[in-house]
Amino acid sequence: MRFRFIAEEAAQFPVSLLCRVLGVTRGGYYAWKSRPPSARARADAELSEQIVQIHDEVLGIYGAPRIHAELRLAHGIRVGRKRVARLMREAGIFGAGRRGGPRTTTRDPARPSAPDLVDRSFARAEPDRLWVCDIKYVQTGQGFLFLAAVQDVFSRRIVAGRCAMTCARSWCLMPWVWPSPSEGPPRDWWGQVGRSGVDLPRG
Repeated sequence: MRFRFIAEEAAQFPVSLLCRVLGVTRGGYYAWKSRPPSARARADAELSEQIVQIHDEVLGIYGAPRIHAELRLAHGIRVGRKRVARLMREAGIFGAGRRGGPRTTTRDPARPSAPDLVDRSFARAEPDRLWVCDIKYVQTGQGFLFLAAVQDVFSRRIVAGRCAMTCARSWCLMPWVWPSPSEGPPRDWWGQVGRSGVDLPRG
């Protein structure tokens, strides 16, 4: 470890100074530097190449446990999972779970919250009296797919929806088709419907 540290810092400080501070000899450092890589180091390098290849094939989704299983089951390579995790850290690659979720809207504390238009009362005796909306995101290999669905609380039927895909740092809006041309929401439905729901006028 000390010799490796000297090799990394040799561009900034004299080798003799680094060897003196770390308590090693210059001869020992240069002998280590000219020594060929060990069998363990060569095996790690080959294994790292296979790990990076698998990680690229699955679009960066797999973490250490699944890459470890892929090496063992698909390639017949018996290796410890901690070793796979170490090589992934050294290569700077991680599974999808390490990336975190998408950045969503953050409420401004200076602005009031949206009013609860139905007072948390979601029971209705007829269809099309109350619609509610919820939003969910799904991680895919090409970005996050945001889904918004509008549901009639009486029939529990999805009456409207919209999805948006974040792909290559751009948004692709894909509206859903209504069940039939005559079963559409009001023209300004998207501005009316929120997480709290909205009472719809009859007629």
